[in-house]
Amino acid sequence: MTRPPAIDPDALTVDAIRDGVLADVPVTVLGLARSGMAMARFLADAGARVTVYDGRGENELGEAIAALEGRAVRLALGPDVDPVSAWTEARLVTTSPSINPDFPTTEPRLRAALQALVAARAGGDPSAPAVLSEPDLFLRLCVAPTIGVTGTKGKTTTSSLTAAILASDPEHPVVLGGNIGVPILDRLAELTPRHRVVYELSELQLPTLSRGTTVAVYTNVTSDHLDRHGSLEAYRRVKRILAEKVDPAGALVLNAEDPIVAGYADVVRTRTVRYQRGEPPNGGLGVVDGWIVANGLARLEAAGPDAEGRTDGRTDRPILPIDELGIPGAHNVSNALAAVAVGALFGIPTASIRQAAAAFTGVEHRLEHVATVDGVRFINDSQGTQPDAVIAALQAFPAPVVLIAGGRDKGVDLSALAPVVADRASAAVLIGESGAELERRFRGAGLRRTERAETLDEAVARADVLAREELASGPRREAPATVLLSPAAASFDMFPDYAARGRAFKDAVADLVAARARSRP
Repeated sequence: MTRPPAIDPDALTVDAIRDGVLADVPVTVLGLARSGMAMARFLADAGARVTVYDGRGENELGEAIAALEGRAVRLALGPDVDPVSAWTEARLVTTSPSINPDFPTTEPRLRAALQALVAARAGGDPSAPAVLSEPDLFLRLCVAPTIGVTGTKGKTTTSSLTAAILASDPEHPVVLGGNIGVPILDRLAELTPRHRVVYELSELQLPTLSRGTTVAVYTNVTSDHLDRHGSLEAYRRVKRILAEKVDPAGALVLNAEDPIVAGYADVVRTRTVRYQRGEPPNGGLGVVDGWIVANGLARLEAAGPDAEGRTDGRTDRPILPIDELGIPGAHNVSNALAAVAVGALFGIPTASIRQAAAAFTGVEHRLEHVATVDGVRFINDSQGTQPDAVIAALQAFPAPVVLIAGGRDKGVDLSALAPVVADRASAAVLIGESGAELERRFRGAGLRRTERAETLDEAVARADVLAREELASGPRREAPATVLLSPAAASFDMFPDYAARGRAFKDAVADLVAARARSRP
């Protein structure tokens, strides 16, 4: 019996799916994490016969299975299942972004099977199913303008602030999702051309895209995830994909202070909007006398004709003083510039941009203020897994600062971090697998006070003591001391992810606050 031909990905449109192009079609979803759950729900609702493969067992996937909400989905779970068996009859294979035949971090057996599948399709086998990721499927089907935000650091803050600024326009509902933790495919059914979608995209998602976004926003490109990409050059090539695929009628928003990002203007014909914490470039944004200022920044046609009358089509004026920003740190001035640029491109009035930027106080796990107790401020920067993010966090707060750092080493160059820690921190408490190496580096750079802790709870308690000792021994200060969790490492040696680590930090601070309250007469 001849196997039916595979589904042509280009035939997948909203109208075609509504008309039943996937009805009773066997489709496989690889991976039952957040993206996999969203794809399984979407495809099952479209009438497909869905099989989900995951190398983890059913006992590890209880919450994910429950999130399928009783849909008729065949589960192929556990290490004993041959991944090839999951797509033997499939006419389409969809993947979570972390499952990629080019990534050495993909489970070896699954990676080899995917490589063979991709090779068969490239060789012209009409029955070999196409492999689509959740982000690529979404962008193929989305009818609303999209704003893709990427970079090594600052993506989530910039995405969230961008969404907050765009949401000040009640005529255009805003959806925020992607790498920020919300599978955006779940929101597809509600989208119209009047919506605006802010889509945070990581280095996992970018290599899977066949098309780009209406606007592409870059924060910075340094070094990260070399375990997955093999080299700095390979990582940079992946990051460039969003610029290469941006809509020609859209815009590319670039950080002019980052030489790698600034260079992307040379690889596209799309309009480029540059921003920097200095004199505003022509057609871009900058900072003058403490104000964010636009210099001839014209509205994007994708903003729609209804933006006429709310703006004059160009912004050549001060927008807001940086002192009004609700997010701390010089690096967040840069993130705010990117978000403000998008707001101006979409015709958001200056007063609305100013109000939204002032009201935005940040996102969880990124310089998140947890509590201030008796002169000690606790800051959760669990997402600070990379040296330049930790440096920016240290520079955001006055002395004294006690740093909590350590975890699983990410294989990135840490040489620039230690001198900044020695200069900006009064002490450090080190945890996790990389704790000993970080302690050696920090002491070698001149930091005099370091301690080791076995748990994050212990680290919080010790950092609190050290911060109070610094307050007692130093000159009288109006600003509080700061205990800063900014690990310069991944979380996987002690926690499932950085979010779990951040929540554990907040729980430890809450316990400390409660104990302090009980001890008072």
